[in-house]
Amino acid sequence: MRLNTSLSVVIRVFLWFVMLFGGAALSIYKDFNNPLFRSLIFHILTALVGLIITTLAFRSAANGGKELKKGRIGNIPRLETNKLVTSGIYSCMRHPMLFGLTLLPLGWALLLGSPTFITIVAPLEMIFIVLMVIIFEEMEVKRKYTDAYEEYKAKTPMVNFSPTCLKQLFRK
Repeated sequence: MRLNTSLSVVIRVFLWFVMLFGGAALSIYKDFNNPLFRSLIFHILTALVGLIITTLAFRSAANGGKELKKGRIGNIPRLETNKLVTSGIYSCMRHPMLFGLTLLPLGWALLLGSPTFITIVAPLEMIFIVLMVIIFEEMEVKRKYTDAYEEYKAKTPMVNFSPTCLKQLFRK
C-alpha cells in the first residue's frame, strides 16, 4: 500500500497517535487507584469541559484545513501545499490548525478523566506539539516558500488570541 503523503507528515501523525493513546494508557495505569479517577462527579465535570475543548480542536483543524486546500495546486500529496496560503484564518495566524490541535491532548485527557493525564502528560504533550511547530513546521515552510514566507512571518503571528481571530478559527 502506497501512502500519498510525505514522510514528514506520516511521522507527525504517528507521533500524535503515540502521544494521545500512549499518554492515555500510561496515565490511566498510574491513576487506576486514585480516588479522584474513581469519582463519578469528577468524570462528569471533566468530560463536559473535555467535550468542549475537543470540539474546538477539531473545528480549528477543519477550518484551517478548508483554507489550506487553496494551497494545493495540481496532484500533490495529501496534507501538503505548493502555494503559500495567507488568506482567511491564515491572515490572522500562521499555524491555526496546529494551534487548535494543540488543545487536543487536554481535551482527550479531560474526556478520559485522568488526573495524571490532565495535570502532567497533556501539558507536556502540548509543549512538545508547540516545539514541533516551532522547529519543524516553521523550518519546512521557510525552506519551501523562502522570501514570501519571511514577509508573511513578519506580518502574521504564529498564534493570535484576538477574539476576532479565535471566532474565525473556532466557527462552525
